Amino acid sequence: MTPFVAEIIGTFFLMLLGCGVNANVSLSKTYGSGSGWIVITTGWAFAVYVGVVVAAPFSGAHINPAVTVGLAVAEKFSWQEVPSYILAQFIGAMIAAFCIWLVNKKHFDATDDGNTKRGVFCTAPAIPNIPLNLFSEVLGTFVLVFTVLYFTDATLSDGSIIGLGSLGALPVAILVWAIGLCLGGTTGYAINPARDMGPRIVHALVPIKNKGSNNWGYSWIPVIGPIIGGCLAALLMFALN
Repeated sequence: MTPFVAEIIGTFFLMLLGCGVNANVSLSKTYGSGSGWIVITTGWAFAVYVGVVVAAPFSGAHINPAVTVGLAVAEKFSWQEVPSYILAQFIGAMIAAFCIWLVNKKHFDATDDGNTKRGVFCTAPAIPNIPLNLFSEVLGTFVLVFTVLYFTDATLSDGSIIGLGSLGALPVAILVWAIGLCLGGTTGYAINPARDMGPRIVHALVPIKNKGSNNWGYSWIPVIGPIIGGCLAALLMFALN
């Protein structure tokens, strides 16, 4: 499997399960309807785990443009490969969002509120405030990328390396879970431009009954904020080393 394909597939699984838990909790007449924030953050954590396990042996499992750019700034990844990785991440995210819409089509029809329907695909601030919403996305992604930059591969007692493809993926999932539980309540913690913008584009394109606004005025924050956070994490790593 090439890195490009691995990033598509890894991001696809991340977003299929992530947007899937959003749909299960938010849409009407699902079995998980109304089950709450803990379910959403837990679902996203396991979604990250699956995405990393699938992609790590082939691409390093960035599955996030902010991680890709942060690693490039930290000189741990080639800038020449950045565009292809980001393109793959957006492709994977958009295919997954389309699948979630298709699987839950009747539940979208049964849900009245347009903002709730949009929330399956992308994030929105709990209280709109551009500077603070931007800072929230910067801070959450800073925690993600800075921690990832200092991760080491998991090892067994005999010294053999497990790597991010298996047990080593668990810390990434726990990290994303912690970010969601502790920092995610203000903006829904996109912390990933492809995670937000890819499905937002799909939301704009697919026919959803009474889907309402796509909130393009906010859409730049979960793109620019994570990129800034990833770059700041890399710069701090340089300053400390």
